[in-house]
Amino acid sequence: MLIEAPDLAALPGVRHAFFTREGGVSQGLYASLNGGLGSDDAAENVAENRRRMAERLGVADGALVSLYQIHSPDVVTVTRPWPLSDRPKADAMVTDVPGVALGIGTADCGPLLFADSQARVIGAAHSGWKGAFTGVAEATLDAMERLGADRRRVVAVLGPTISQTNYEVGPEFVERLRAADGANGRFFKESARAGHAMFDLPGYIAARFRAAGVGRFVDLALCTYADERRFFSYRRATHRGEPDYGRLIAGIALTP
Repeated sequence: MLIEAPDLAALPGVRHAFFTREGGVSQGLYASLNGGLGSDDAAENVAENRRRMAERLGVADGALVSLYQIHSPDVVTVTRPWPLSDRPKADAMVTDVPGVALGIGTADCGPLLFADSQARVIGAAHSGWKGAFTGVAEATLDAMERLGADRRRVVAVLGPTISQTNYEVGPEFVERLRAADGANGRFFKESARAGHAMFDLPGYIAARFRAAGVGRFVDLALCTYADERRFFSYRRATHRGEPDYGRLIAGIALTP
């Protein structure tokens, strides 16, 4: 049902989980632990799945907060849970409030969980290529520091994400990243299709964290596309012509 990162699990006062697709009540394309508020799954199934996630994270039902994700570098500071119908448009959250779980939804993009256990500040971010490119990781670290964290103490973990082997991109994408920084060429390798390339999103995210001066960055090296049993994948669903897909949730909370 869930995957824990040893580097986060070792921190006092922090609970976290990278939930898999297993252990829920949803059916069909969404089987079974679909946490996607934007999916076409039955609302009551999503609500029950999220209740189970909240329970595992040690927070009350309704205290697992999520965002209306827009592939941005925008960060929200969470002081209390909000109704899911009123979730703000952003792609990262930070808090120093115990008992609130920060939940990020993904289905190939990178789920990032952050913690400075000494300062008791946590964060969570959704990082596809656009979020990584525009600085969502750096913005989250900045927001954590405004709450008293020190990025040199922060542990940041990248959960299940599409791997380079399964992430083909077009020439415009390659040109955009290379134009921004010629060194970005190292994140591409040749594709079987002419003019296309395979993009290393986890490697690119890791490089952004190193440049930002984070204390410790860990990539769990789990591919959403390749592991259908455990993970939902937008790209896999698209390649199959499926009408929708479930969303994985990565969550983190401070214990009281």
